[in-house]
Amino acid sequence: MKIKYLIIIFLFTAYLVNAQDRFDILDEKLNQLAKNYPGVDEKVDLSMNNATIQEYIRTIGATNNINVNVDPSIDIKLSNTFKKVTAKEVFIFLCKRYDLDIMFVGPIITFVKYNPPVEPIVEKKVTSKKLNIKYEKTADLLSYDLMNDTLGNVAKEITKQSGKNIIFSPDLANKMVSGFMQAAPINSALEKLAFANDMKVSKTEDDFYVFEKKQVVINQPNNANPFGSLTQNNKPNEEVKNSKIKIEDGLISMDVQNMPINEIVNGVSKELGKNYFLFSDLKGNATLKVDEAPYEEFLRLLFNGTELTFKKEGATYLFGDRNLEGLRQSKLITLKNRTIEKMIDFIPADLKKGVELKVFEDLNGIIVSGSQPRINELETFIRQIDVVVPMVHIEVIIASVQKGNTLATGISMGLGANPAKTSTGTLLPDYNVSLNSQSINNLISGINGFGVINLGNVTPNFYLNLKAMESDNVLKLRSTPQIATLNGHEAKLSIGQTAYYLEVNNSLVNTNNTQQNLLQAQNWKPVNADLSISIDPQVSGDEQITMTINVKQSNFTGRVAPTAPPGTTNRDFQSLVRVKNGEMVMLGGLSENESNMTGSGLPFIARVPILKWIFGQRSKAKRDEKLTIFIKPTVIYN
Repeated sequence: MKIKYLIIIFLFTAYLVNAQDRFDILDEKLNQLAKNYPGVDEKVDLSMNNATIQEYIRTIGATNNINVNVDPSIDIKLSNTFKKVTAKEVFIFLCKRYDLDIMFVGPIITFVKYNPPVEPIVEKKVTSKKLNIKYEKTADLLSYDLMNDTLGNVAKEITKQSGKNIIFSPDLANKMVSGFMQAAPINSALEKLAFANDMKVSKTEDDFYVFEKKQVVINQPNNANPFGSLTQNNKPNEEVKNSKIKIEDGLISMDVQNMPINEIVNGVSKELGKNYFLFSDLKGNATLKVDEAPYEEFLRLLFNGTELTFKKEGATYLFGDRNLEGLRQSKLITLKNRTIEKMIDFIPADLKKGVELKVFEDLNGIIVSGSQPRINELETFIRQIDVVVPMVHIEVIIASVQKGNTLATGISMGLGANPAKTSTGTLLPDYNVSLNSQSINNLISGINGFGVINLGNVTPNFYLNLKAMESDNVLKLRSTPQIATLNGHEAKLSIGQTAYYLEVNNSLVNTNNTQQNLLQAQNWKPVNADLSISIDPQVSGDEQITMTINVKQSNFTGRVAPTAPPGTTNRDFQSLVRVKNGEMVMLGGLSENESNMTGSGLPFIARVPILKWIFGQRSKAKRDEKLTIFIKPTVIYN
C-alpha cells in the first residue's frame, strides 16, 4: 500500500517539475525577445470585461508594440484588470491559468493550446494462437470459440476451412472479436458473430460475406433485423426509409422527412456522447438529406431557416431560440479596406432583421448584436464588399491656340479749326504720319518743279493723315493639371479669371419738406470667366474606365464703357467615353472664329476696289481660337 502512495507522489512531483520547467523556458524566451522589443517588459494597465482572449492579447500587443497571434480555435472569455504589471507577466499568467503555450517565430509570438508531450506507446506484440474454428462441409455448419482474436485471422481461418470468401474494411483488420457458436448454419453463425462484436455482415450477389461497422439507426422499425440482412429480406416501407439517421466514424448521414427537430438533436447528441443543454423546446419539424457531415456542420444545416441556434461553451452545446439570453452574441466587425461611412446603408434589409447595428467610427467598424447565424451571414456579406477601392489618377492637358490678323489703312484730310502740326509718326513697323499745311505745300512745290501742272497751295488749317498697318499674333497656352479621385466619385477642376465693374445706386433723400438730396453709392462687383472640367470615372473588372466628362468655358469680350461689365461668351459640352487603363483620349471642337471688317470714305468712291483704300479708311481683323483637352486616366491599387 505504501508503495502505491509513493508512486502517486512521484508522478505528481514529476508533473509539477515538468510544468515548472515549461514556464521557466517561456520566461527565458520572453526575456530574450525583450532585448529587441522592449514592449515585453513595459507596464500594462488594462481592464476588460467578457472579452475574448484574442481581443485581450491583441490589445496588449497593440499597446506595447509586440507582434502577437492567437490560435482562433481557443474559446476563452476574460474579465480581468491588470495595473502596473509587465506584458511578460500577463502572458505567463494566461499560460498558467488557461493551460496555454507560446510558439516563437522570429519576433512573432503565437498563443496555442498546450499539448503535453505524449509518451511513446509500446505496441504489444500479438502472439499468434491456434483458433478454435471448425467447419462441417457436408451440412454447411460452423462452430467457433473465440476470445479476443483479430477479425483478420478469424476471417482467414474460416475462408480456408469453408471456402467462403470473407472480406472487411481495412480499419477492421485488427478488431478483436469474441464469441461462441456450436454447429450453426454458416449464415446464422456469421450474423451472430457480427452482432456480438458491434458489426454487421451482408452477402453479395457473388457469394462474398462483407463485414462492416454497425451503423447507428434512430427510429428503426420494430420489425427490422438487428443482426444484418442474411436471414431476412424485409424491405422497409417508404416512411421508414425517409426517417433514418446513421452515424459512422463521428460523421452523420441523414435522410428524413418532416421529422421533429427535438428528436433529431436528442438522438444524434446522445449517440455521439455530446454534452448538451436545452434553453427551450426545439419546436418544428425538419426535412433534409445530408451525407457524412460533422456534428457542428450538421447542426448549422438543421437550424438554417429556423429561429433555433446553438452555441458551444467548453465541451457543452447550448440549444434554444436565437434571441434567448446566453445564445445572443455581440461582435465588432472592423473594415480593412473601406471607411465605415454609409456602410450600413449598403447592407440589405433582410440581413439587418433580428440584428442590432451601431457604427463605431473610432475603430472603423460596426458593433452587431443578435444570433450567431445572422451575425455570421452579415459578416460574410461585409467581407465581400470590404475590398480595396481603386484610385483613379487623371492627367489633364489643356492646350489653347489663338491666332489673329489685323489690317488697317487709309487717308484722312480736312480743315481744322487751327493750323495742324506735323507729327514725327512712324514708318516701321507700321506707317502712321500726320502732315500740316506747310509740309503739304513743300511737297506740292517739289512736285510742281517736274511738270507744267501747277497744283497750288493748301490753306493754313489743312491737314493730312496717312496710315497703313498690318499685325499678326499667335498665342499658345498649355497647362497640365493632375487630379485624383476614388472610383465612382466625381473630380472637379476649375481655372479662370475675375473682372470687376462699377455699379452705381442713386437715391433721393428728403431732408425737410422743401429740399431733397441725391445720394450716390458705388460698388465694384465681380464677374467670373472660367474653364471648368468635371470627371466621374467608373472602373470595370477588366480595368476599362468609363468617364462622364463635363467641360465649360467662358471668356470675356469687350466693354461698352470703361466701368460697364464685360461681355462673356460661353461654350460647354458633355461626353461619355470609355478608355483602357493608361490610355489617353482627346476632346476637341471648342473653337471660336471671329472676323470683323469696317470702312469709311467718300460716297461711291469708297466702293471702288482700289480707290477705296486711297480715299477712305479700312480696318480688317480676324481671330481664331481653338481649345483642345487631353485626358489620361490611370488606375492605382493601394
